[in-house]
Amino acid sequence: MWQKTKVNRVARENLHEHKGAVVWFTGLSGSGKSTIAAELEWHLYRQGIHTYLLDGDNVRLGLNEDLGFSMRDREENIRRVGHLAKLFVDAGMVVIVAMISPLRKDREWVRSLFAQGEFIETFIDCPLDICIERDPKGLYKKALAGSIPDFTGISSPYEHPIHADLTIRTNQVRISEAVSTIETHLVAQIIPERSSQTLQKTHVLHQR
Repeated sequence: MWQKTKVNRVARENLHEHKGAVVWFTGLSGSGKSTIAAELEWHLYRQGIHTYLLDGDNVRLGLNEDLGFSMRDREENIRRVGHLAKLFVDAGMVVIVAMISPLRKDREWVRSLFAQGEFIETFIDCPLDICIERDPKGLYKKALAGSIPDFTGISSPYEHPIHADLTIRTNQVRISEAVSTIETHLVAQIIPERSSQTLQKTHVLHQR
């Protein structure tokens, strides 16, 4: 049974002046997940929004250092991060998760942990050939040479989201445009009144 405390989620959200939510980035290695996630966190932080970024590489250095890259370990990797994200949201924070999370069923399971509107699945869509061309860590080169088994997109499947809340095509838009799109969607969920004010200001400007 969950042990209740004197400070609940509503109290934390009132203190932060925004609701908690999770922005879950999914996509191939090299698609731009970590880059956009870091820029989004910085942008939100500067606006006074309480955030934390859970990057797939970072969580494997501690919390998930015992896991490999088999399908079973990937599933456990996502399960742990999903529950961790749930705790952050309960703390009234916006948690940004950047993980390949290749299987649709695992992402849908994480979504089931959250209430409507709290989980924002953001598909960072980039063609495989461009990801291979970018290859910032040299991983595709090793995978294509057979040095890395179970590498997503090469020797292990990636299942594209069917009903992602947002789709960002990083071969077509700038980072700033991607961040703006995600931020607009997020703010409408966590600070509805600010979103309404922005729309009203835009409407007034269009009338001038």
